[in-house]
Amino acid sequence: MKNTYKKILYSAATIVALTGSYSSFAQSKAKIFIDAADMDKTVKPGDDFYTYAGGTWIKNNPVPAKETSWGSFNKLRDFNVNAVKKVLETAVTDKKAAPGSVTKRVADFYSAGMDSLTIEKRGYTPIKEMLKEVDAVNSKAAVLKMIGRLKVSGAASPLYGFSVGQDRKNVEVMIPQLSQGGITLPDRDYYLKNDGRNSQIQDAYKKYISTLFTLTGSSAAAAQQNAVTVFNLEKQLAAAQMSRVEMRDPYKTYNKFQLDELSKITEGINWREVLSDLKIKKQDTVLVNNPGFFTEMSKLTKSVSTEDWKTYLRWNILKSAAPYLSSNFVNANFAFNQVLSGQRTQTPRGERISLLTDGSIGELLGQLYVKEYFTPEAKARMTELVANLRKAFAVRINKLDWMSPATKVKALAKLAAFRPKIGYPDKWRNYDGLAINRNTYFENVQNVGKWNYNYMIDQLGKPVDRERWGMTPPTVNAYYNATLNEIVFPAGILQFPFFDPKADDAVNYGGIGAVIGHEMSHGFDDNGSKYDADGTLRNWWTEEDRIKFDAKTTTLAKQYDAYTVLDTMHVNGKLTLGENIGDLGGLNVAYEAFKMTPQGKSTATIDGFTPDQRFFLSWAQVWRGNILPQTEAQLIVTDPHSPGQYRTIGAPVNMDAWYNAFNVKEGDKLYKKPEDRIRMW
Repeated sequence: MKNTYKKILYSAATIVALTGSYSSFAQSKAKIFIDAADMDKTVKPGDDFYTYAGGTWIKNNPVPAKETSWGSFNKLRDFNVNAVKKVLETAVTDKKAAPGSVTKRVADFYSAGMDSLTIEKRGYTPIKEMLKEVDAVNSKAAVLKMIGRLKVSGAASPLYGFSVGQDRKNVEVMIPQLSQGGITLPDRDYYLKNDGRNSQIQDAYKKYISTLFTLTGSSAAAAQQNAVTVFNLEKQLAAAQMSRVEMRDPYKTYNKFQLDELSKITEGINWREVLSDLKIKKQDTVLVNNPGFFTEMSKLTKSVSTEDWKTYLRWNILKSAAPYLSSNFVNANFAFNQVLSGQRTQTPRGERISLLTDGSIGELLGQLYVKEYFTPEAKARMTELVANLRKAFAVRINKLDWMSPATKVKALAKLAAFRPKIGYPDKWRNYDGLAINRNTYFENVQNVGKWNYNYMIDQLGKPVDRERWGMTPPTVNAYYNATLNEIVFPAGILQFPFFDPKADDAVNYGGIGAVIGHEMSHGFDDNGSKYDADGTLRNWWTEEDRIKFDAKTTTLAKQYDAYTVLDTMHVNGKLTLGENIGDLGGLNVAYEAFKMTPQGKSTATIDGFTPDQRFFLSWAQVWRGNILPQTEAQLIVTDPHSPGQYRTIGAPVNMDAWYNAFNVKEGDKLYKKPEDRIRMW
């Protein structure tokens, strides 16, 4: 699934909903879905649509101390976290739950995480044995074996990434995949750029490393030296990595090697032995996303001393375990993350353990969640809305003036092949064999890591599992998977502001409709468009059409490059290109579908707004919010999504309908001449 998985949002939020009808809204006007009190009408929509649509709400909703951002997404995520917490607390009080039942296993996992007294008493005892194993390492060969040991045990993932996923050029086959890795900071630039912001983060990181070593018995001097050792080694690994923009290229990151061939470019590393240590048998080939990284990595395995590698391995154990050990480790972890994110107070334990339970055994928890928060009726109505958006997308493809008939046939075939998944899996993953004990929090977490690893490698040699989900049912998000050609909408996002069954169509199509269209558009963005109807990385375009499309993507990237976010930091138009195409295509397709509804064809106002105004205001209120500058700076570097204020305006300024809805004229700050508006999907 590497490089094929597209979400609509960053961090914790995304999209979906169902078809609300115009007539049903007429019966329930009590609820205001577009509230003029949230807007700032002193601002012209053509000058600053973001502030016009939500300025008062933004002013009145600062970031809470336990958060790093606060907006419509966060409010929905917060609701869902509390919903999950309620489900878990109910499970804990169920004294009749049978051993081995879904309720009992979920309750035990959550209870172990909430037992802070036991966790405190144990200190770092849970990782002492593994640290002793590192102490026994006495050669470079033993270093490599220990790395394999950590990966298969679920304890840590040092040096490089390893996964099992579909072969992008042979999608019916699962194949081992190696990826660049080995660093702790969010991106290679944190090591390689030494501006004021990065220097502060580097200092905080070294302090964090030193603190964890001190907590496990190292002297202050030794801990500080360990921090220097770890940072310098990770910096060399960072220098060997490709940038995030380069990593978006599915052809550049598709490099298939016979194991002996890979061993030749990584002198000193025998990949047959490495894969054996990773419990991979009878595999002769592997996909590598950045061969140059592994060549440089192999040089480091020779040039760096065994003792320094042992320090690096200890650090990987420590950083992976810290959030699940006693409070001094947890607090050190939070203190470091405060520098990265700016978050002022730690998230309450109940929320943290709720999120961890969802992230660990989400398809057990999900079975309880959907009983309370998702109905068959909702799934049926969501299915209907997806069908409406698919129909509208086909209409738009047929009307494209820049695409040839030959390519349109292929595009329509891919659209028709989209497989939607809604709410939750048809077949639940029950985690057979996963040991969960109410008294061993850390071991539960590590057992999950080990179970997930074994589950992953068990996919080798079997037919591709097209029923698997990449998100859990309570997740507030959605995604497109290119190699499966599927659009996926978990139950957790089927709530306002994306959807409300009592809302008018303008609100639902501007919210969830745009989200569905966004995920569909990922199948036709600069990356997804390189995969055909069956998910294979294979060209289906005429050369002339591809040139025209690429020219449009270049223009869109330049539009976003011009947006300033923080100080002198700009949006990275190339990094965010796929998501920006998703927004532009998704909003256009949602509008096309909306205009097919009775409300879309009318001019009747609700609360003083026309149908088209309500459509675009619904889109805008999804993206309103505040964010801490530290988090914003991090996301500019790492997040493939543009900031909310530019998602609000980035697509509408290219749509004639937005200009007409708000009477935007030449001379307004957001005005683009008709010939300069980017028309893609």
